[in-house]
Amino acid sequence: MTRRMALAMAGSAPAWLSSMASSLSAQTGKYPRMGGTPSAFGNISRAMGGGRGAARGAEGAQAPAPQRGQGAARGPAQGGFDIIEHCRKIGLGGVQTNPPSTDPDEIKKFRERLEKYEMHLVTDPRLPADQNDLARFEAEVIAHKEAGARLFHAALTGRRYEDFDNYEPWRAMFDRIKKQSQLAEPILRKHRMVLAYENHKGYRAAEQAAWMKSLSSEWIGVCLDFGNNLSLCEDPMDTLRTLLPYVRYAHIKDMAVEPYEDGFLLSEVPLGQGILDLKTMVSMLRQKDPNMIFNLEMITRDPLKIPVYTAKYWATFDDTGSPLPGRDLAKVLDLVRKNPPKSPLPRTSGLSPQEAADLEAKLNQACIDYARKHLEL
Repeated sequence: MTRRMALAMAGSAPAWLSSMASSLSAQTGKYPRMGGTPSAFGNISRAMGGGRGAARGAEGAQAPAPQRGQGAARGPAQGGFDIIEHCRKIGLGGVQTNPPSTDPDEIKKFRERLEKYEMHLVTDPRLPADQNDLARFEAEVIAHKEAGARLFHAALTGRRYEDFDNYEPWRAMFDRIKKQSQLAEPILRKHRMVLAYENHKGYRAAEQAAWMKSLSSEWIGVCLDFGNNLSLCEDPMDTLRTLLPYVRYAHIKDMAVEPYEDGFLLSEVPLGQGILDLKTMVSMLRQKDPNMIFNLEMITRDPLKIPVYTAKYWATFDDTGSPLPGRDLAKVLDLVRKNPPKSPLPRTSGLSPQEAADLEAKLNQACIDYARKHLEL
């Protein structure tokens, strides 16, 4: 996509602001309204002085391997950007962010604001590193619960095919995360709060499902990201079917794919413009839980490179310990071949901060309009 094409997609700021305002009057009925995640507003946050961390949101927060941002844990206001006010302005019904502190007065004001706006809250408490960190974690759980959190979210991995050069370090990372969940579980159970681990390009669905089964806790489950596991050569419907028994929360998005010399490109696109069967996926999740929270994660950035034709991509997979069957690769490559993008993939390279923010707002608004019209969100 050229700079001219990106700007044409973005349009003028007054146009999307007008569209946002009109969305405020649009309410859904029997299901919870869709909320927003920090990474859906990264360019807007940066344009308003929020910085890179606020932009990246929950993407990779707390990863023991190279980290991809701590934005979700930073609180609602970064620089001039306030995610709660922004989500309210564009008509979203909830937010994934953290309270500004554990101070009781600040927590009270934070909760009252969300209650006034009738918005749901999902937070990202920092999980315990070891036994010595349990008191700190419990205090955070109490504060976040008092702030009104419906549940907790965690994204603890980066992209395994970028972050690791062989299987053993990846295995050690995954084992650390499992031990961390075992430390957290008794405190979550004590305070009756659910923690949902995102499928975040770190482990395949079968690996995450086996982990959830071994924990066997009603207080630990999955945050289903609709598109992430495409990067690990999984058909999104296969990912959903595998993780469905454990899903407690969802990051909704649509994805487009396109071949490139080392594999394929993967990009978030407005809902309804990608390859995902959104209506079926939403319906399956609602059958499991009619009150399932769906928060939008339309990340506006350059497409991700999924280099499946390189040795580095395969370095962390192991035929016994962490297999990636050839039939799964073939299925996803066939999906890529048969589903060219409906329009040029979004890109932010070459755009000014304000131009990227305008494009992001345009794409988010397209998602909101589609969700209202077609998904009862």
